[in-house]
Amino acid sequence: MATITASALHELLQDNASQNIIDVRTPVEFAEVHVPAAKSVPLDSLKPETLHESQHFSIEKPVYILCRSGQRAAKAAEQLARAGYPSSIVVEGGTLAWIEAGLPVTRGTTKLISLERQVRITAGLIVLSGVLLSQFVNPAFIWLSGFVGAGLTFAGITDWCGMGLLLAKAPWNQKT
Repeated sequence: MATITASALHELLQDNASQNIIDVRTPVEFAEVHVPAAKSVPLDSLKPETLHESQHFSIEKPVYILCRSGQRAAKAAEQLARAGYPSSIVVEGGTLAWIEAGLPVTRGTTKLISLERQVRITAGLIVLSGVLLSQFVNPAFIWLSGFVGAGLTFAGITDWCGMGLLLAKAPWNQKT
């Protein structure tokens, strides 16, 4: 998988502003802050076969992919590669690296808890609920905590998080 630093992409944009740049975060994350040249194409609705039509991208040019920190962008790059895009390039460190480099961003008025934090909060609440329910209602509820623990372990090993995918589709993550 090819990568580029945020600073190198910024320099490239200074030389030629018409680059294919997509941001695969949720619409709300994009609305909160994004690279000005990026177009919002959430990972869960990415359709590589129609990207050149829907976003008016030149299929001959590389597609630069941003997300929050790089994980979702890597998944998008894999999808684009499977669909035959000759060059998809992940921006190392994503939007966070872009901001840390002091590069220009477009900020909206939307404030949101990041998807990663939403997953941690949700997992923590489910584990806490399982423990409390097993203590005060029925000991079998401890399996709820075990299920979440197993899911987090699976997510860590495979880099696939079902809870994250579900939360990305939540209504508060779709508003723009």
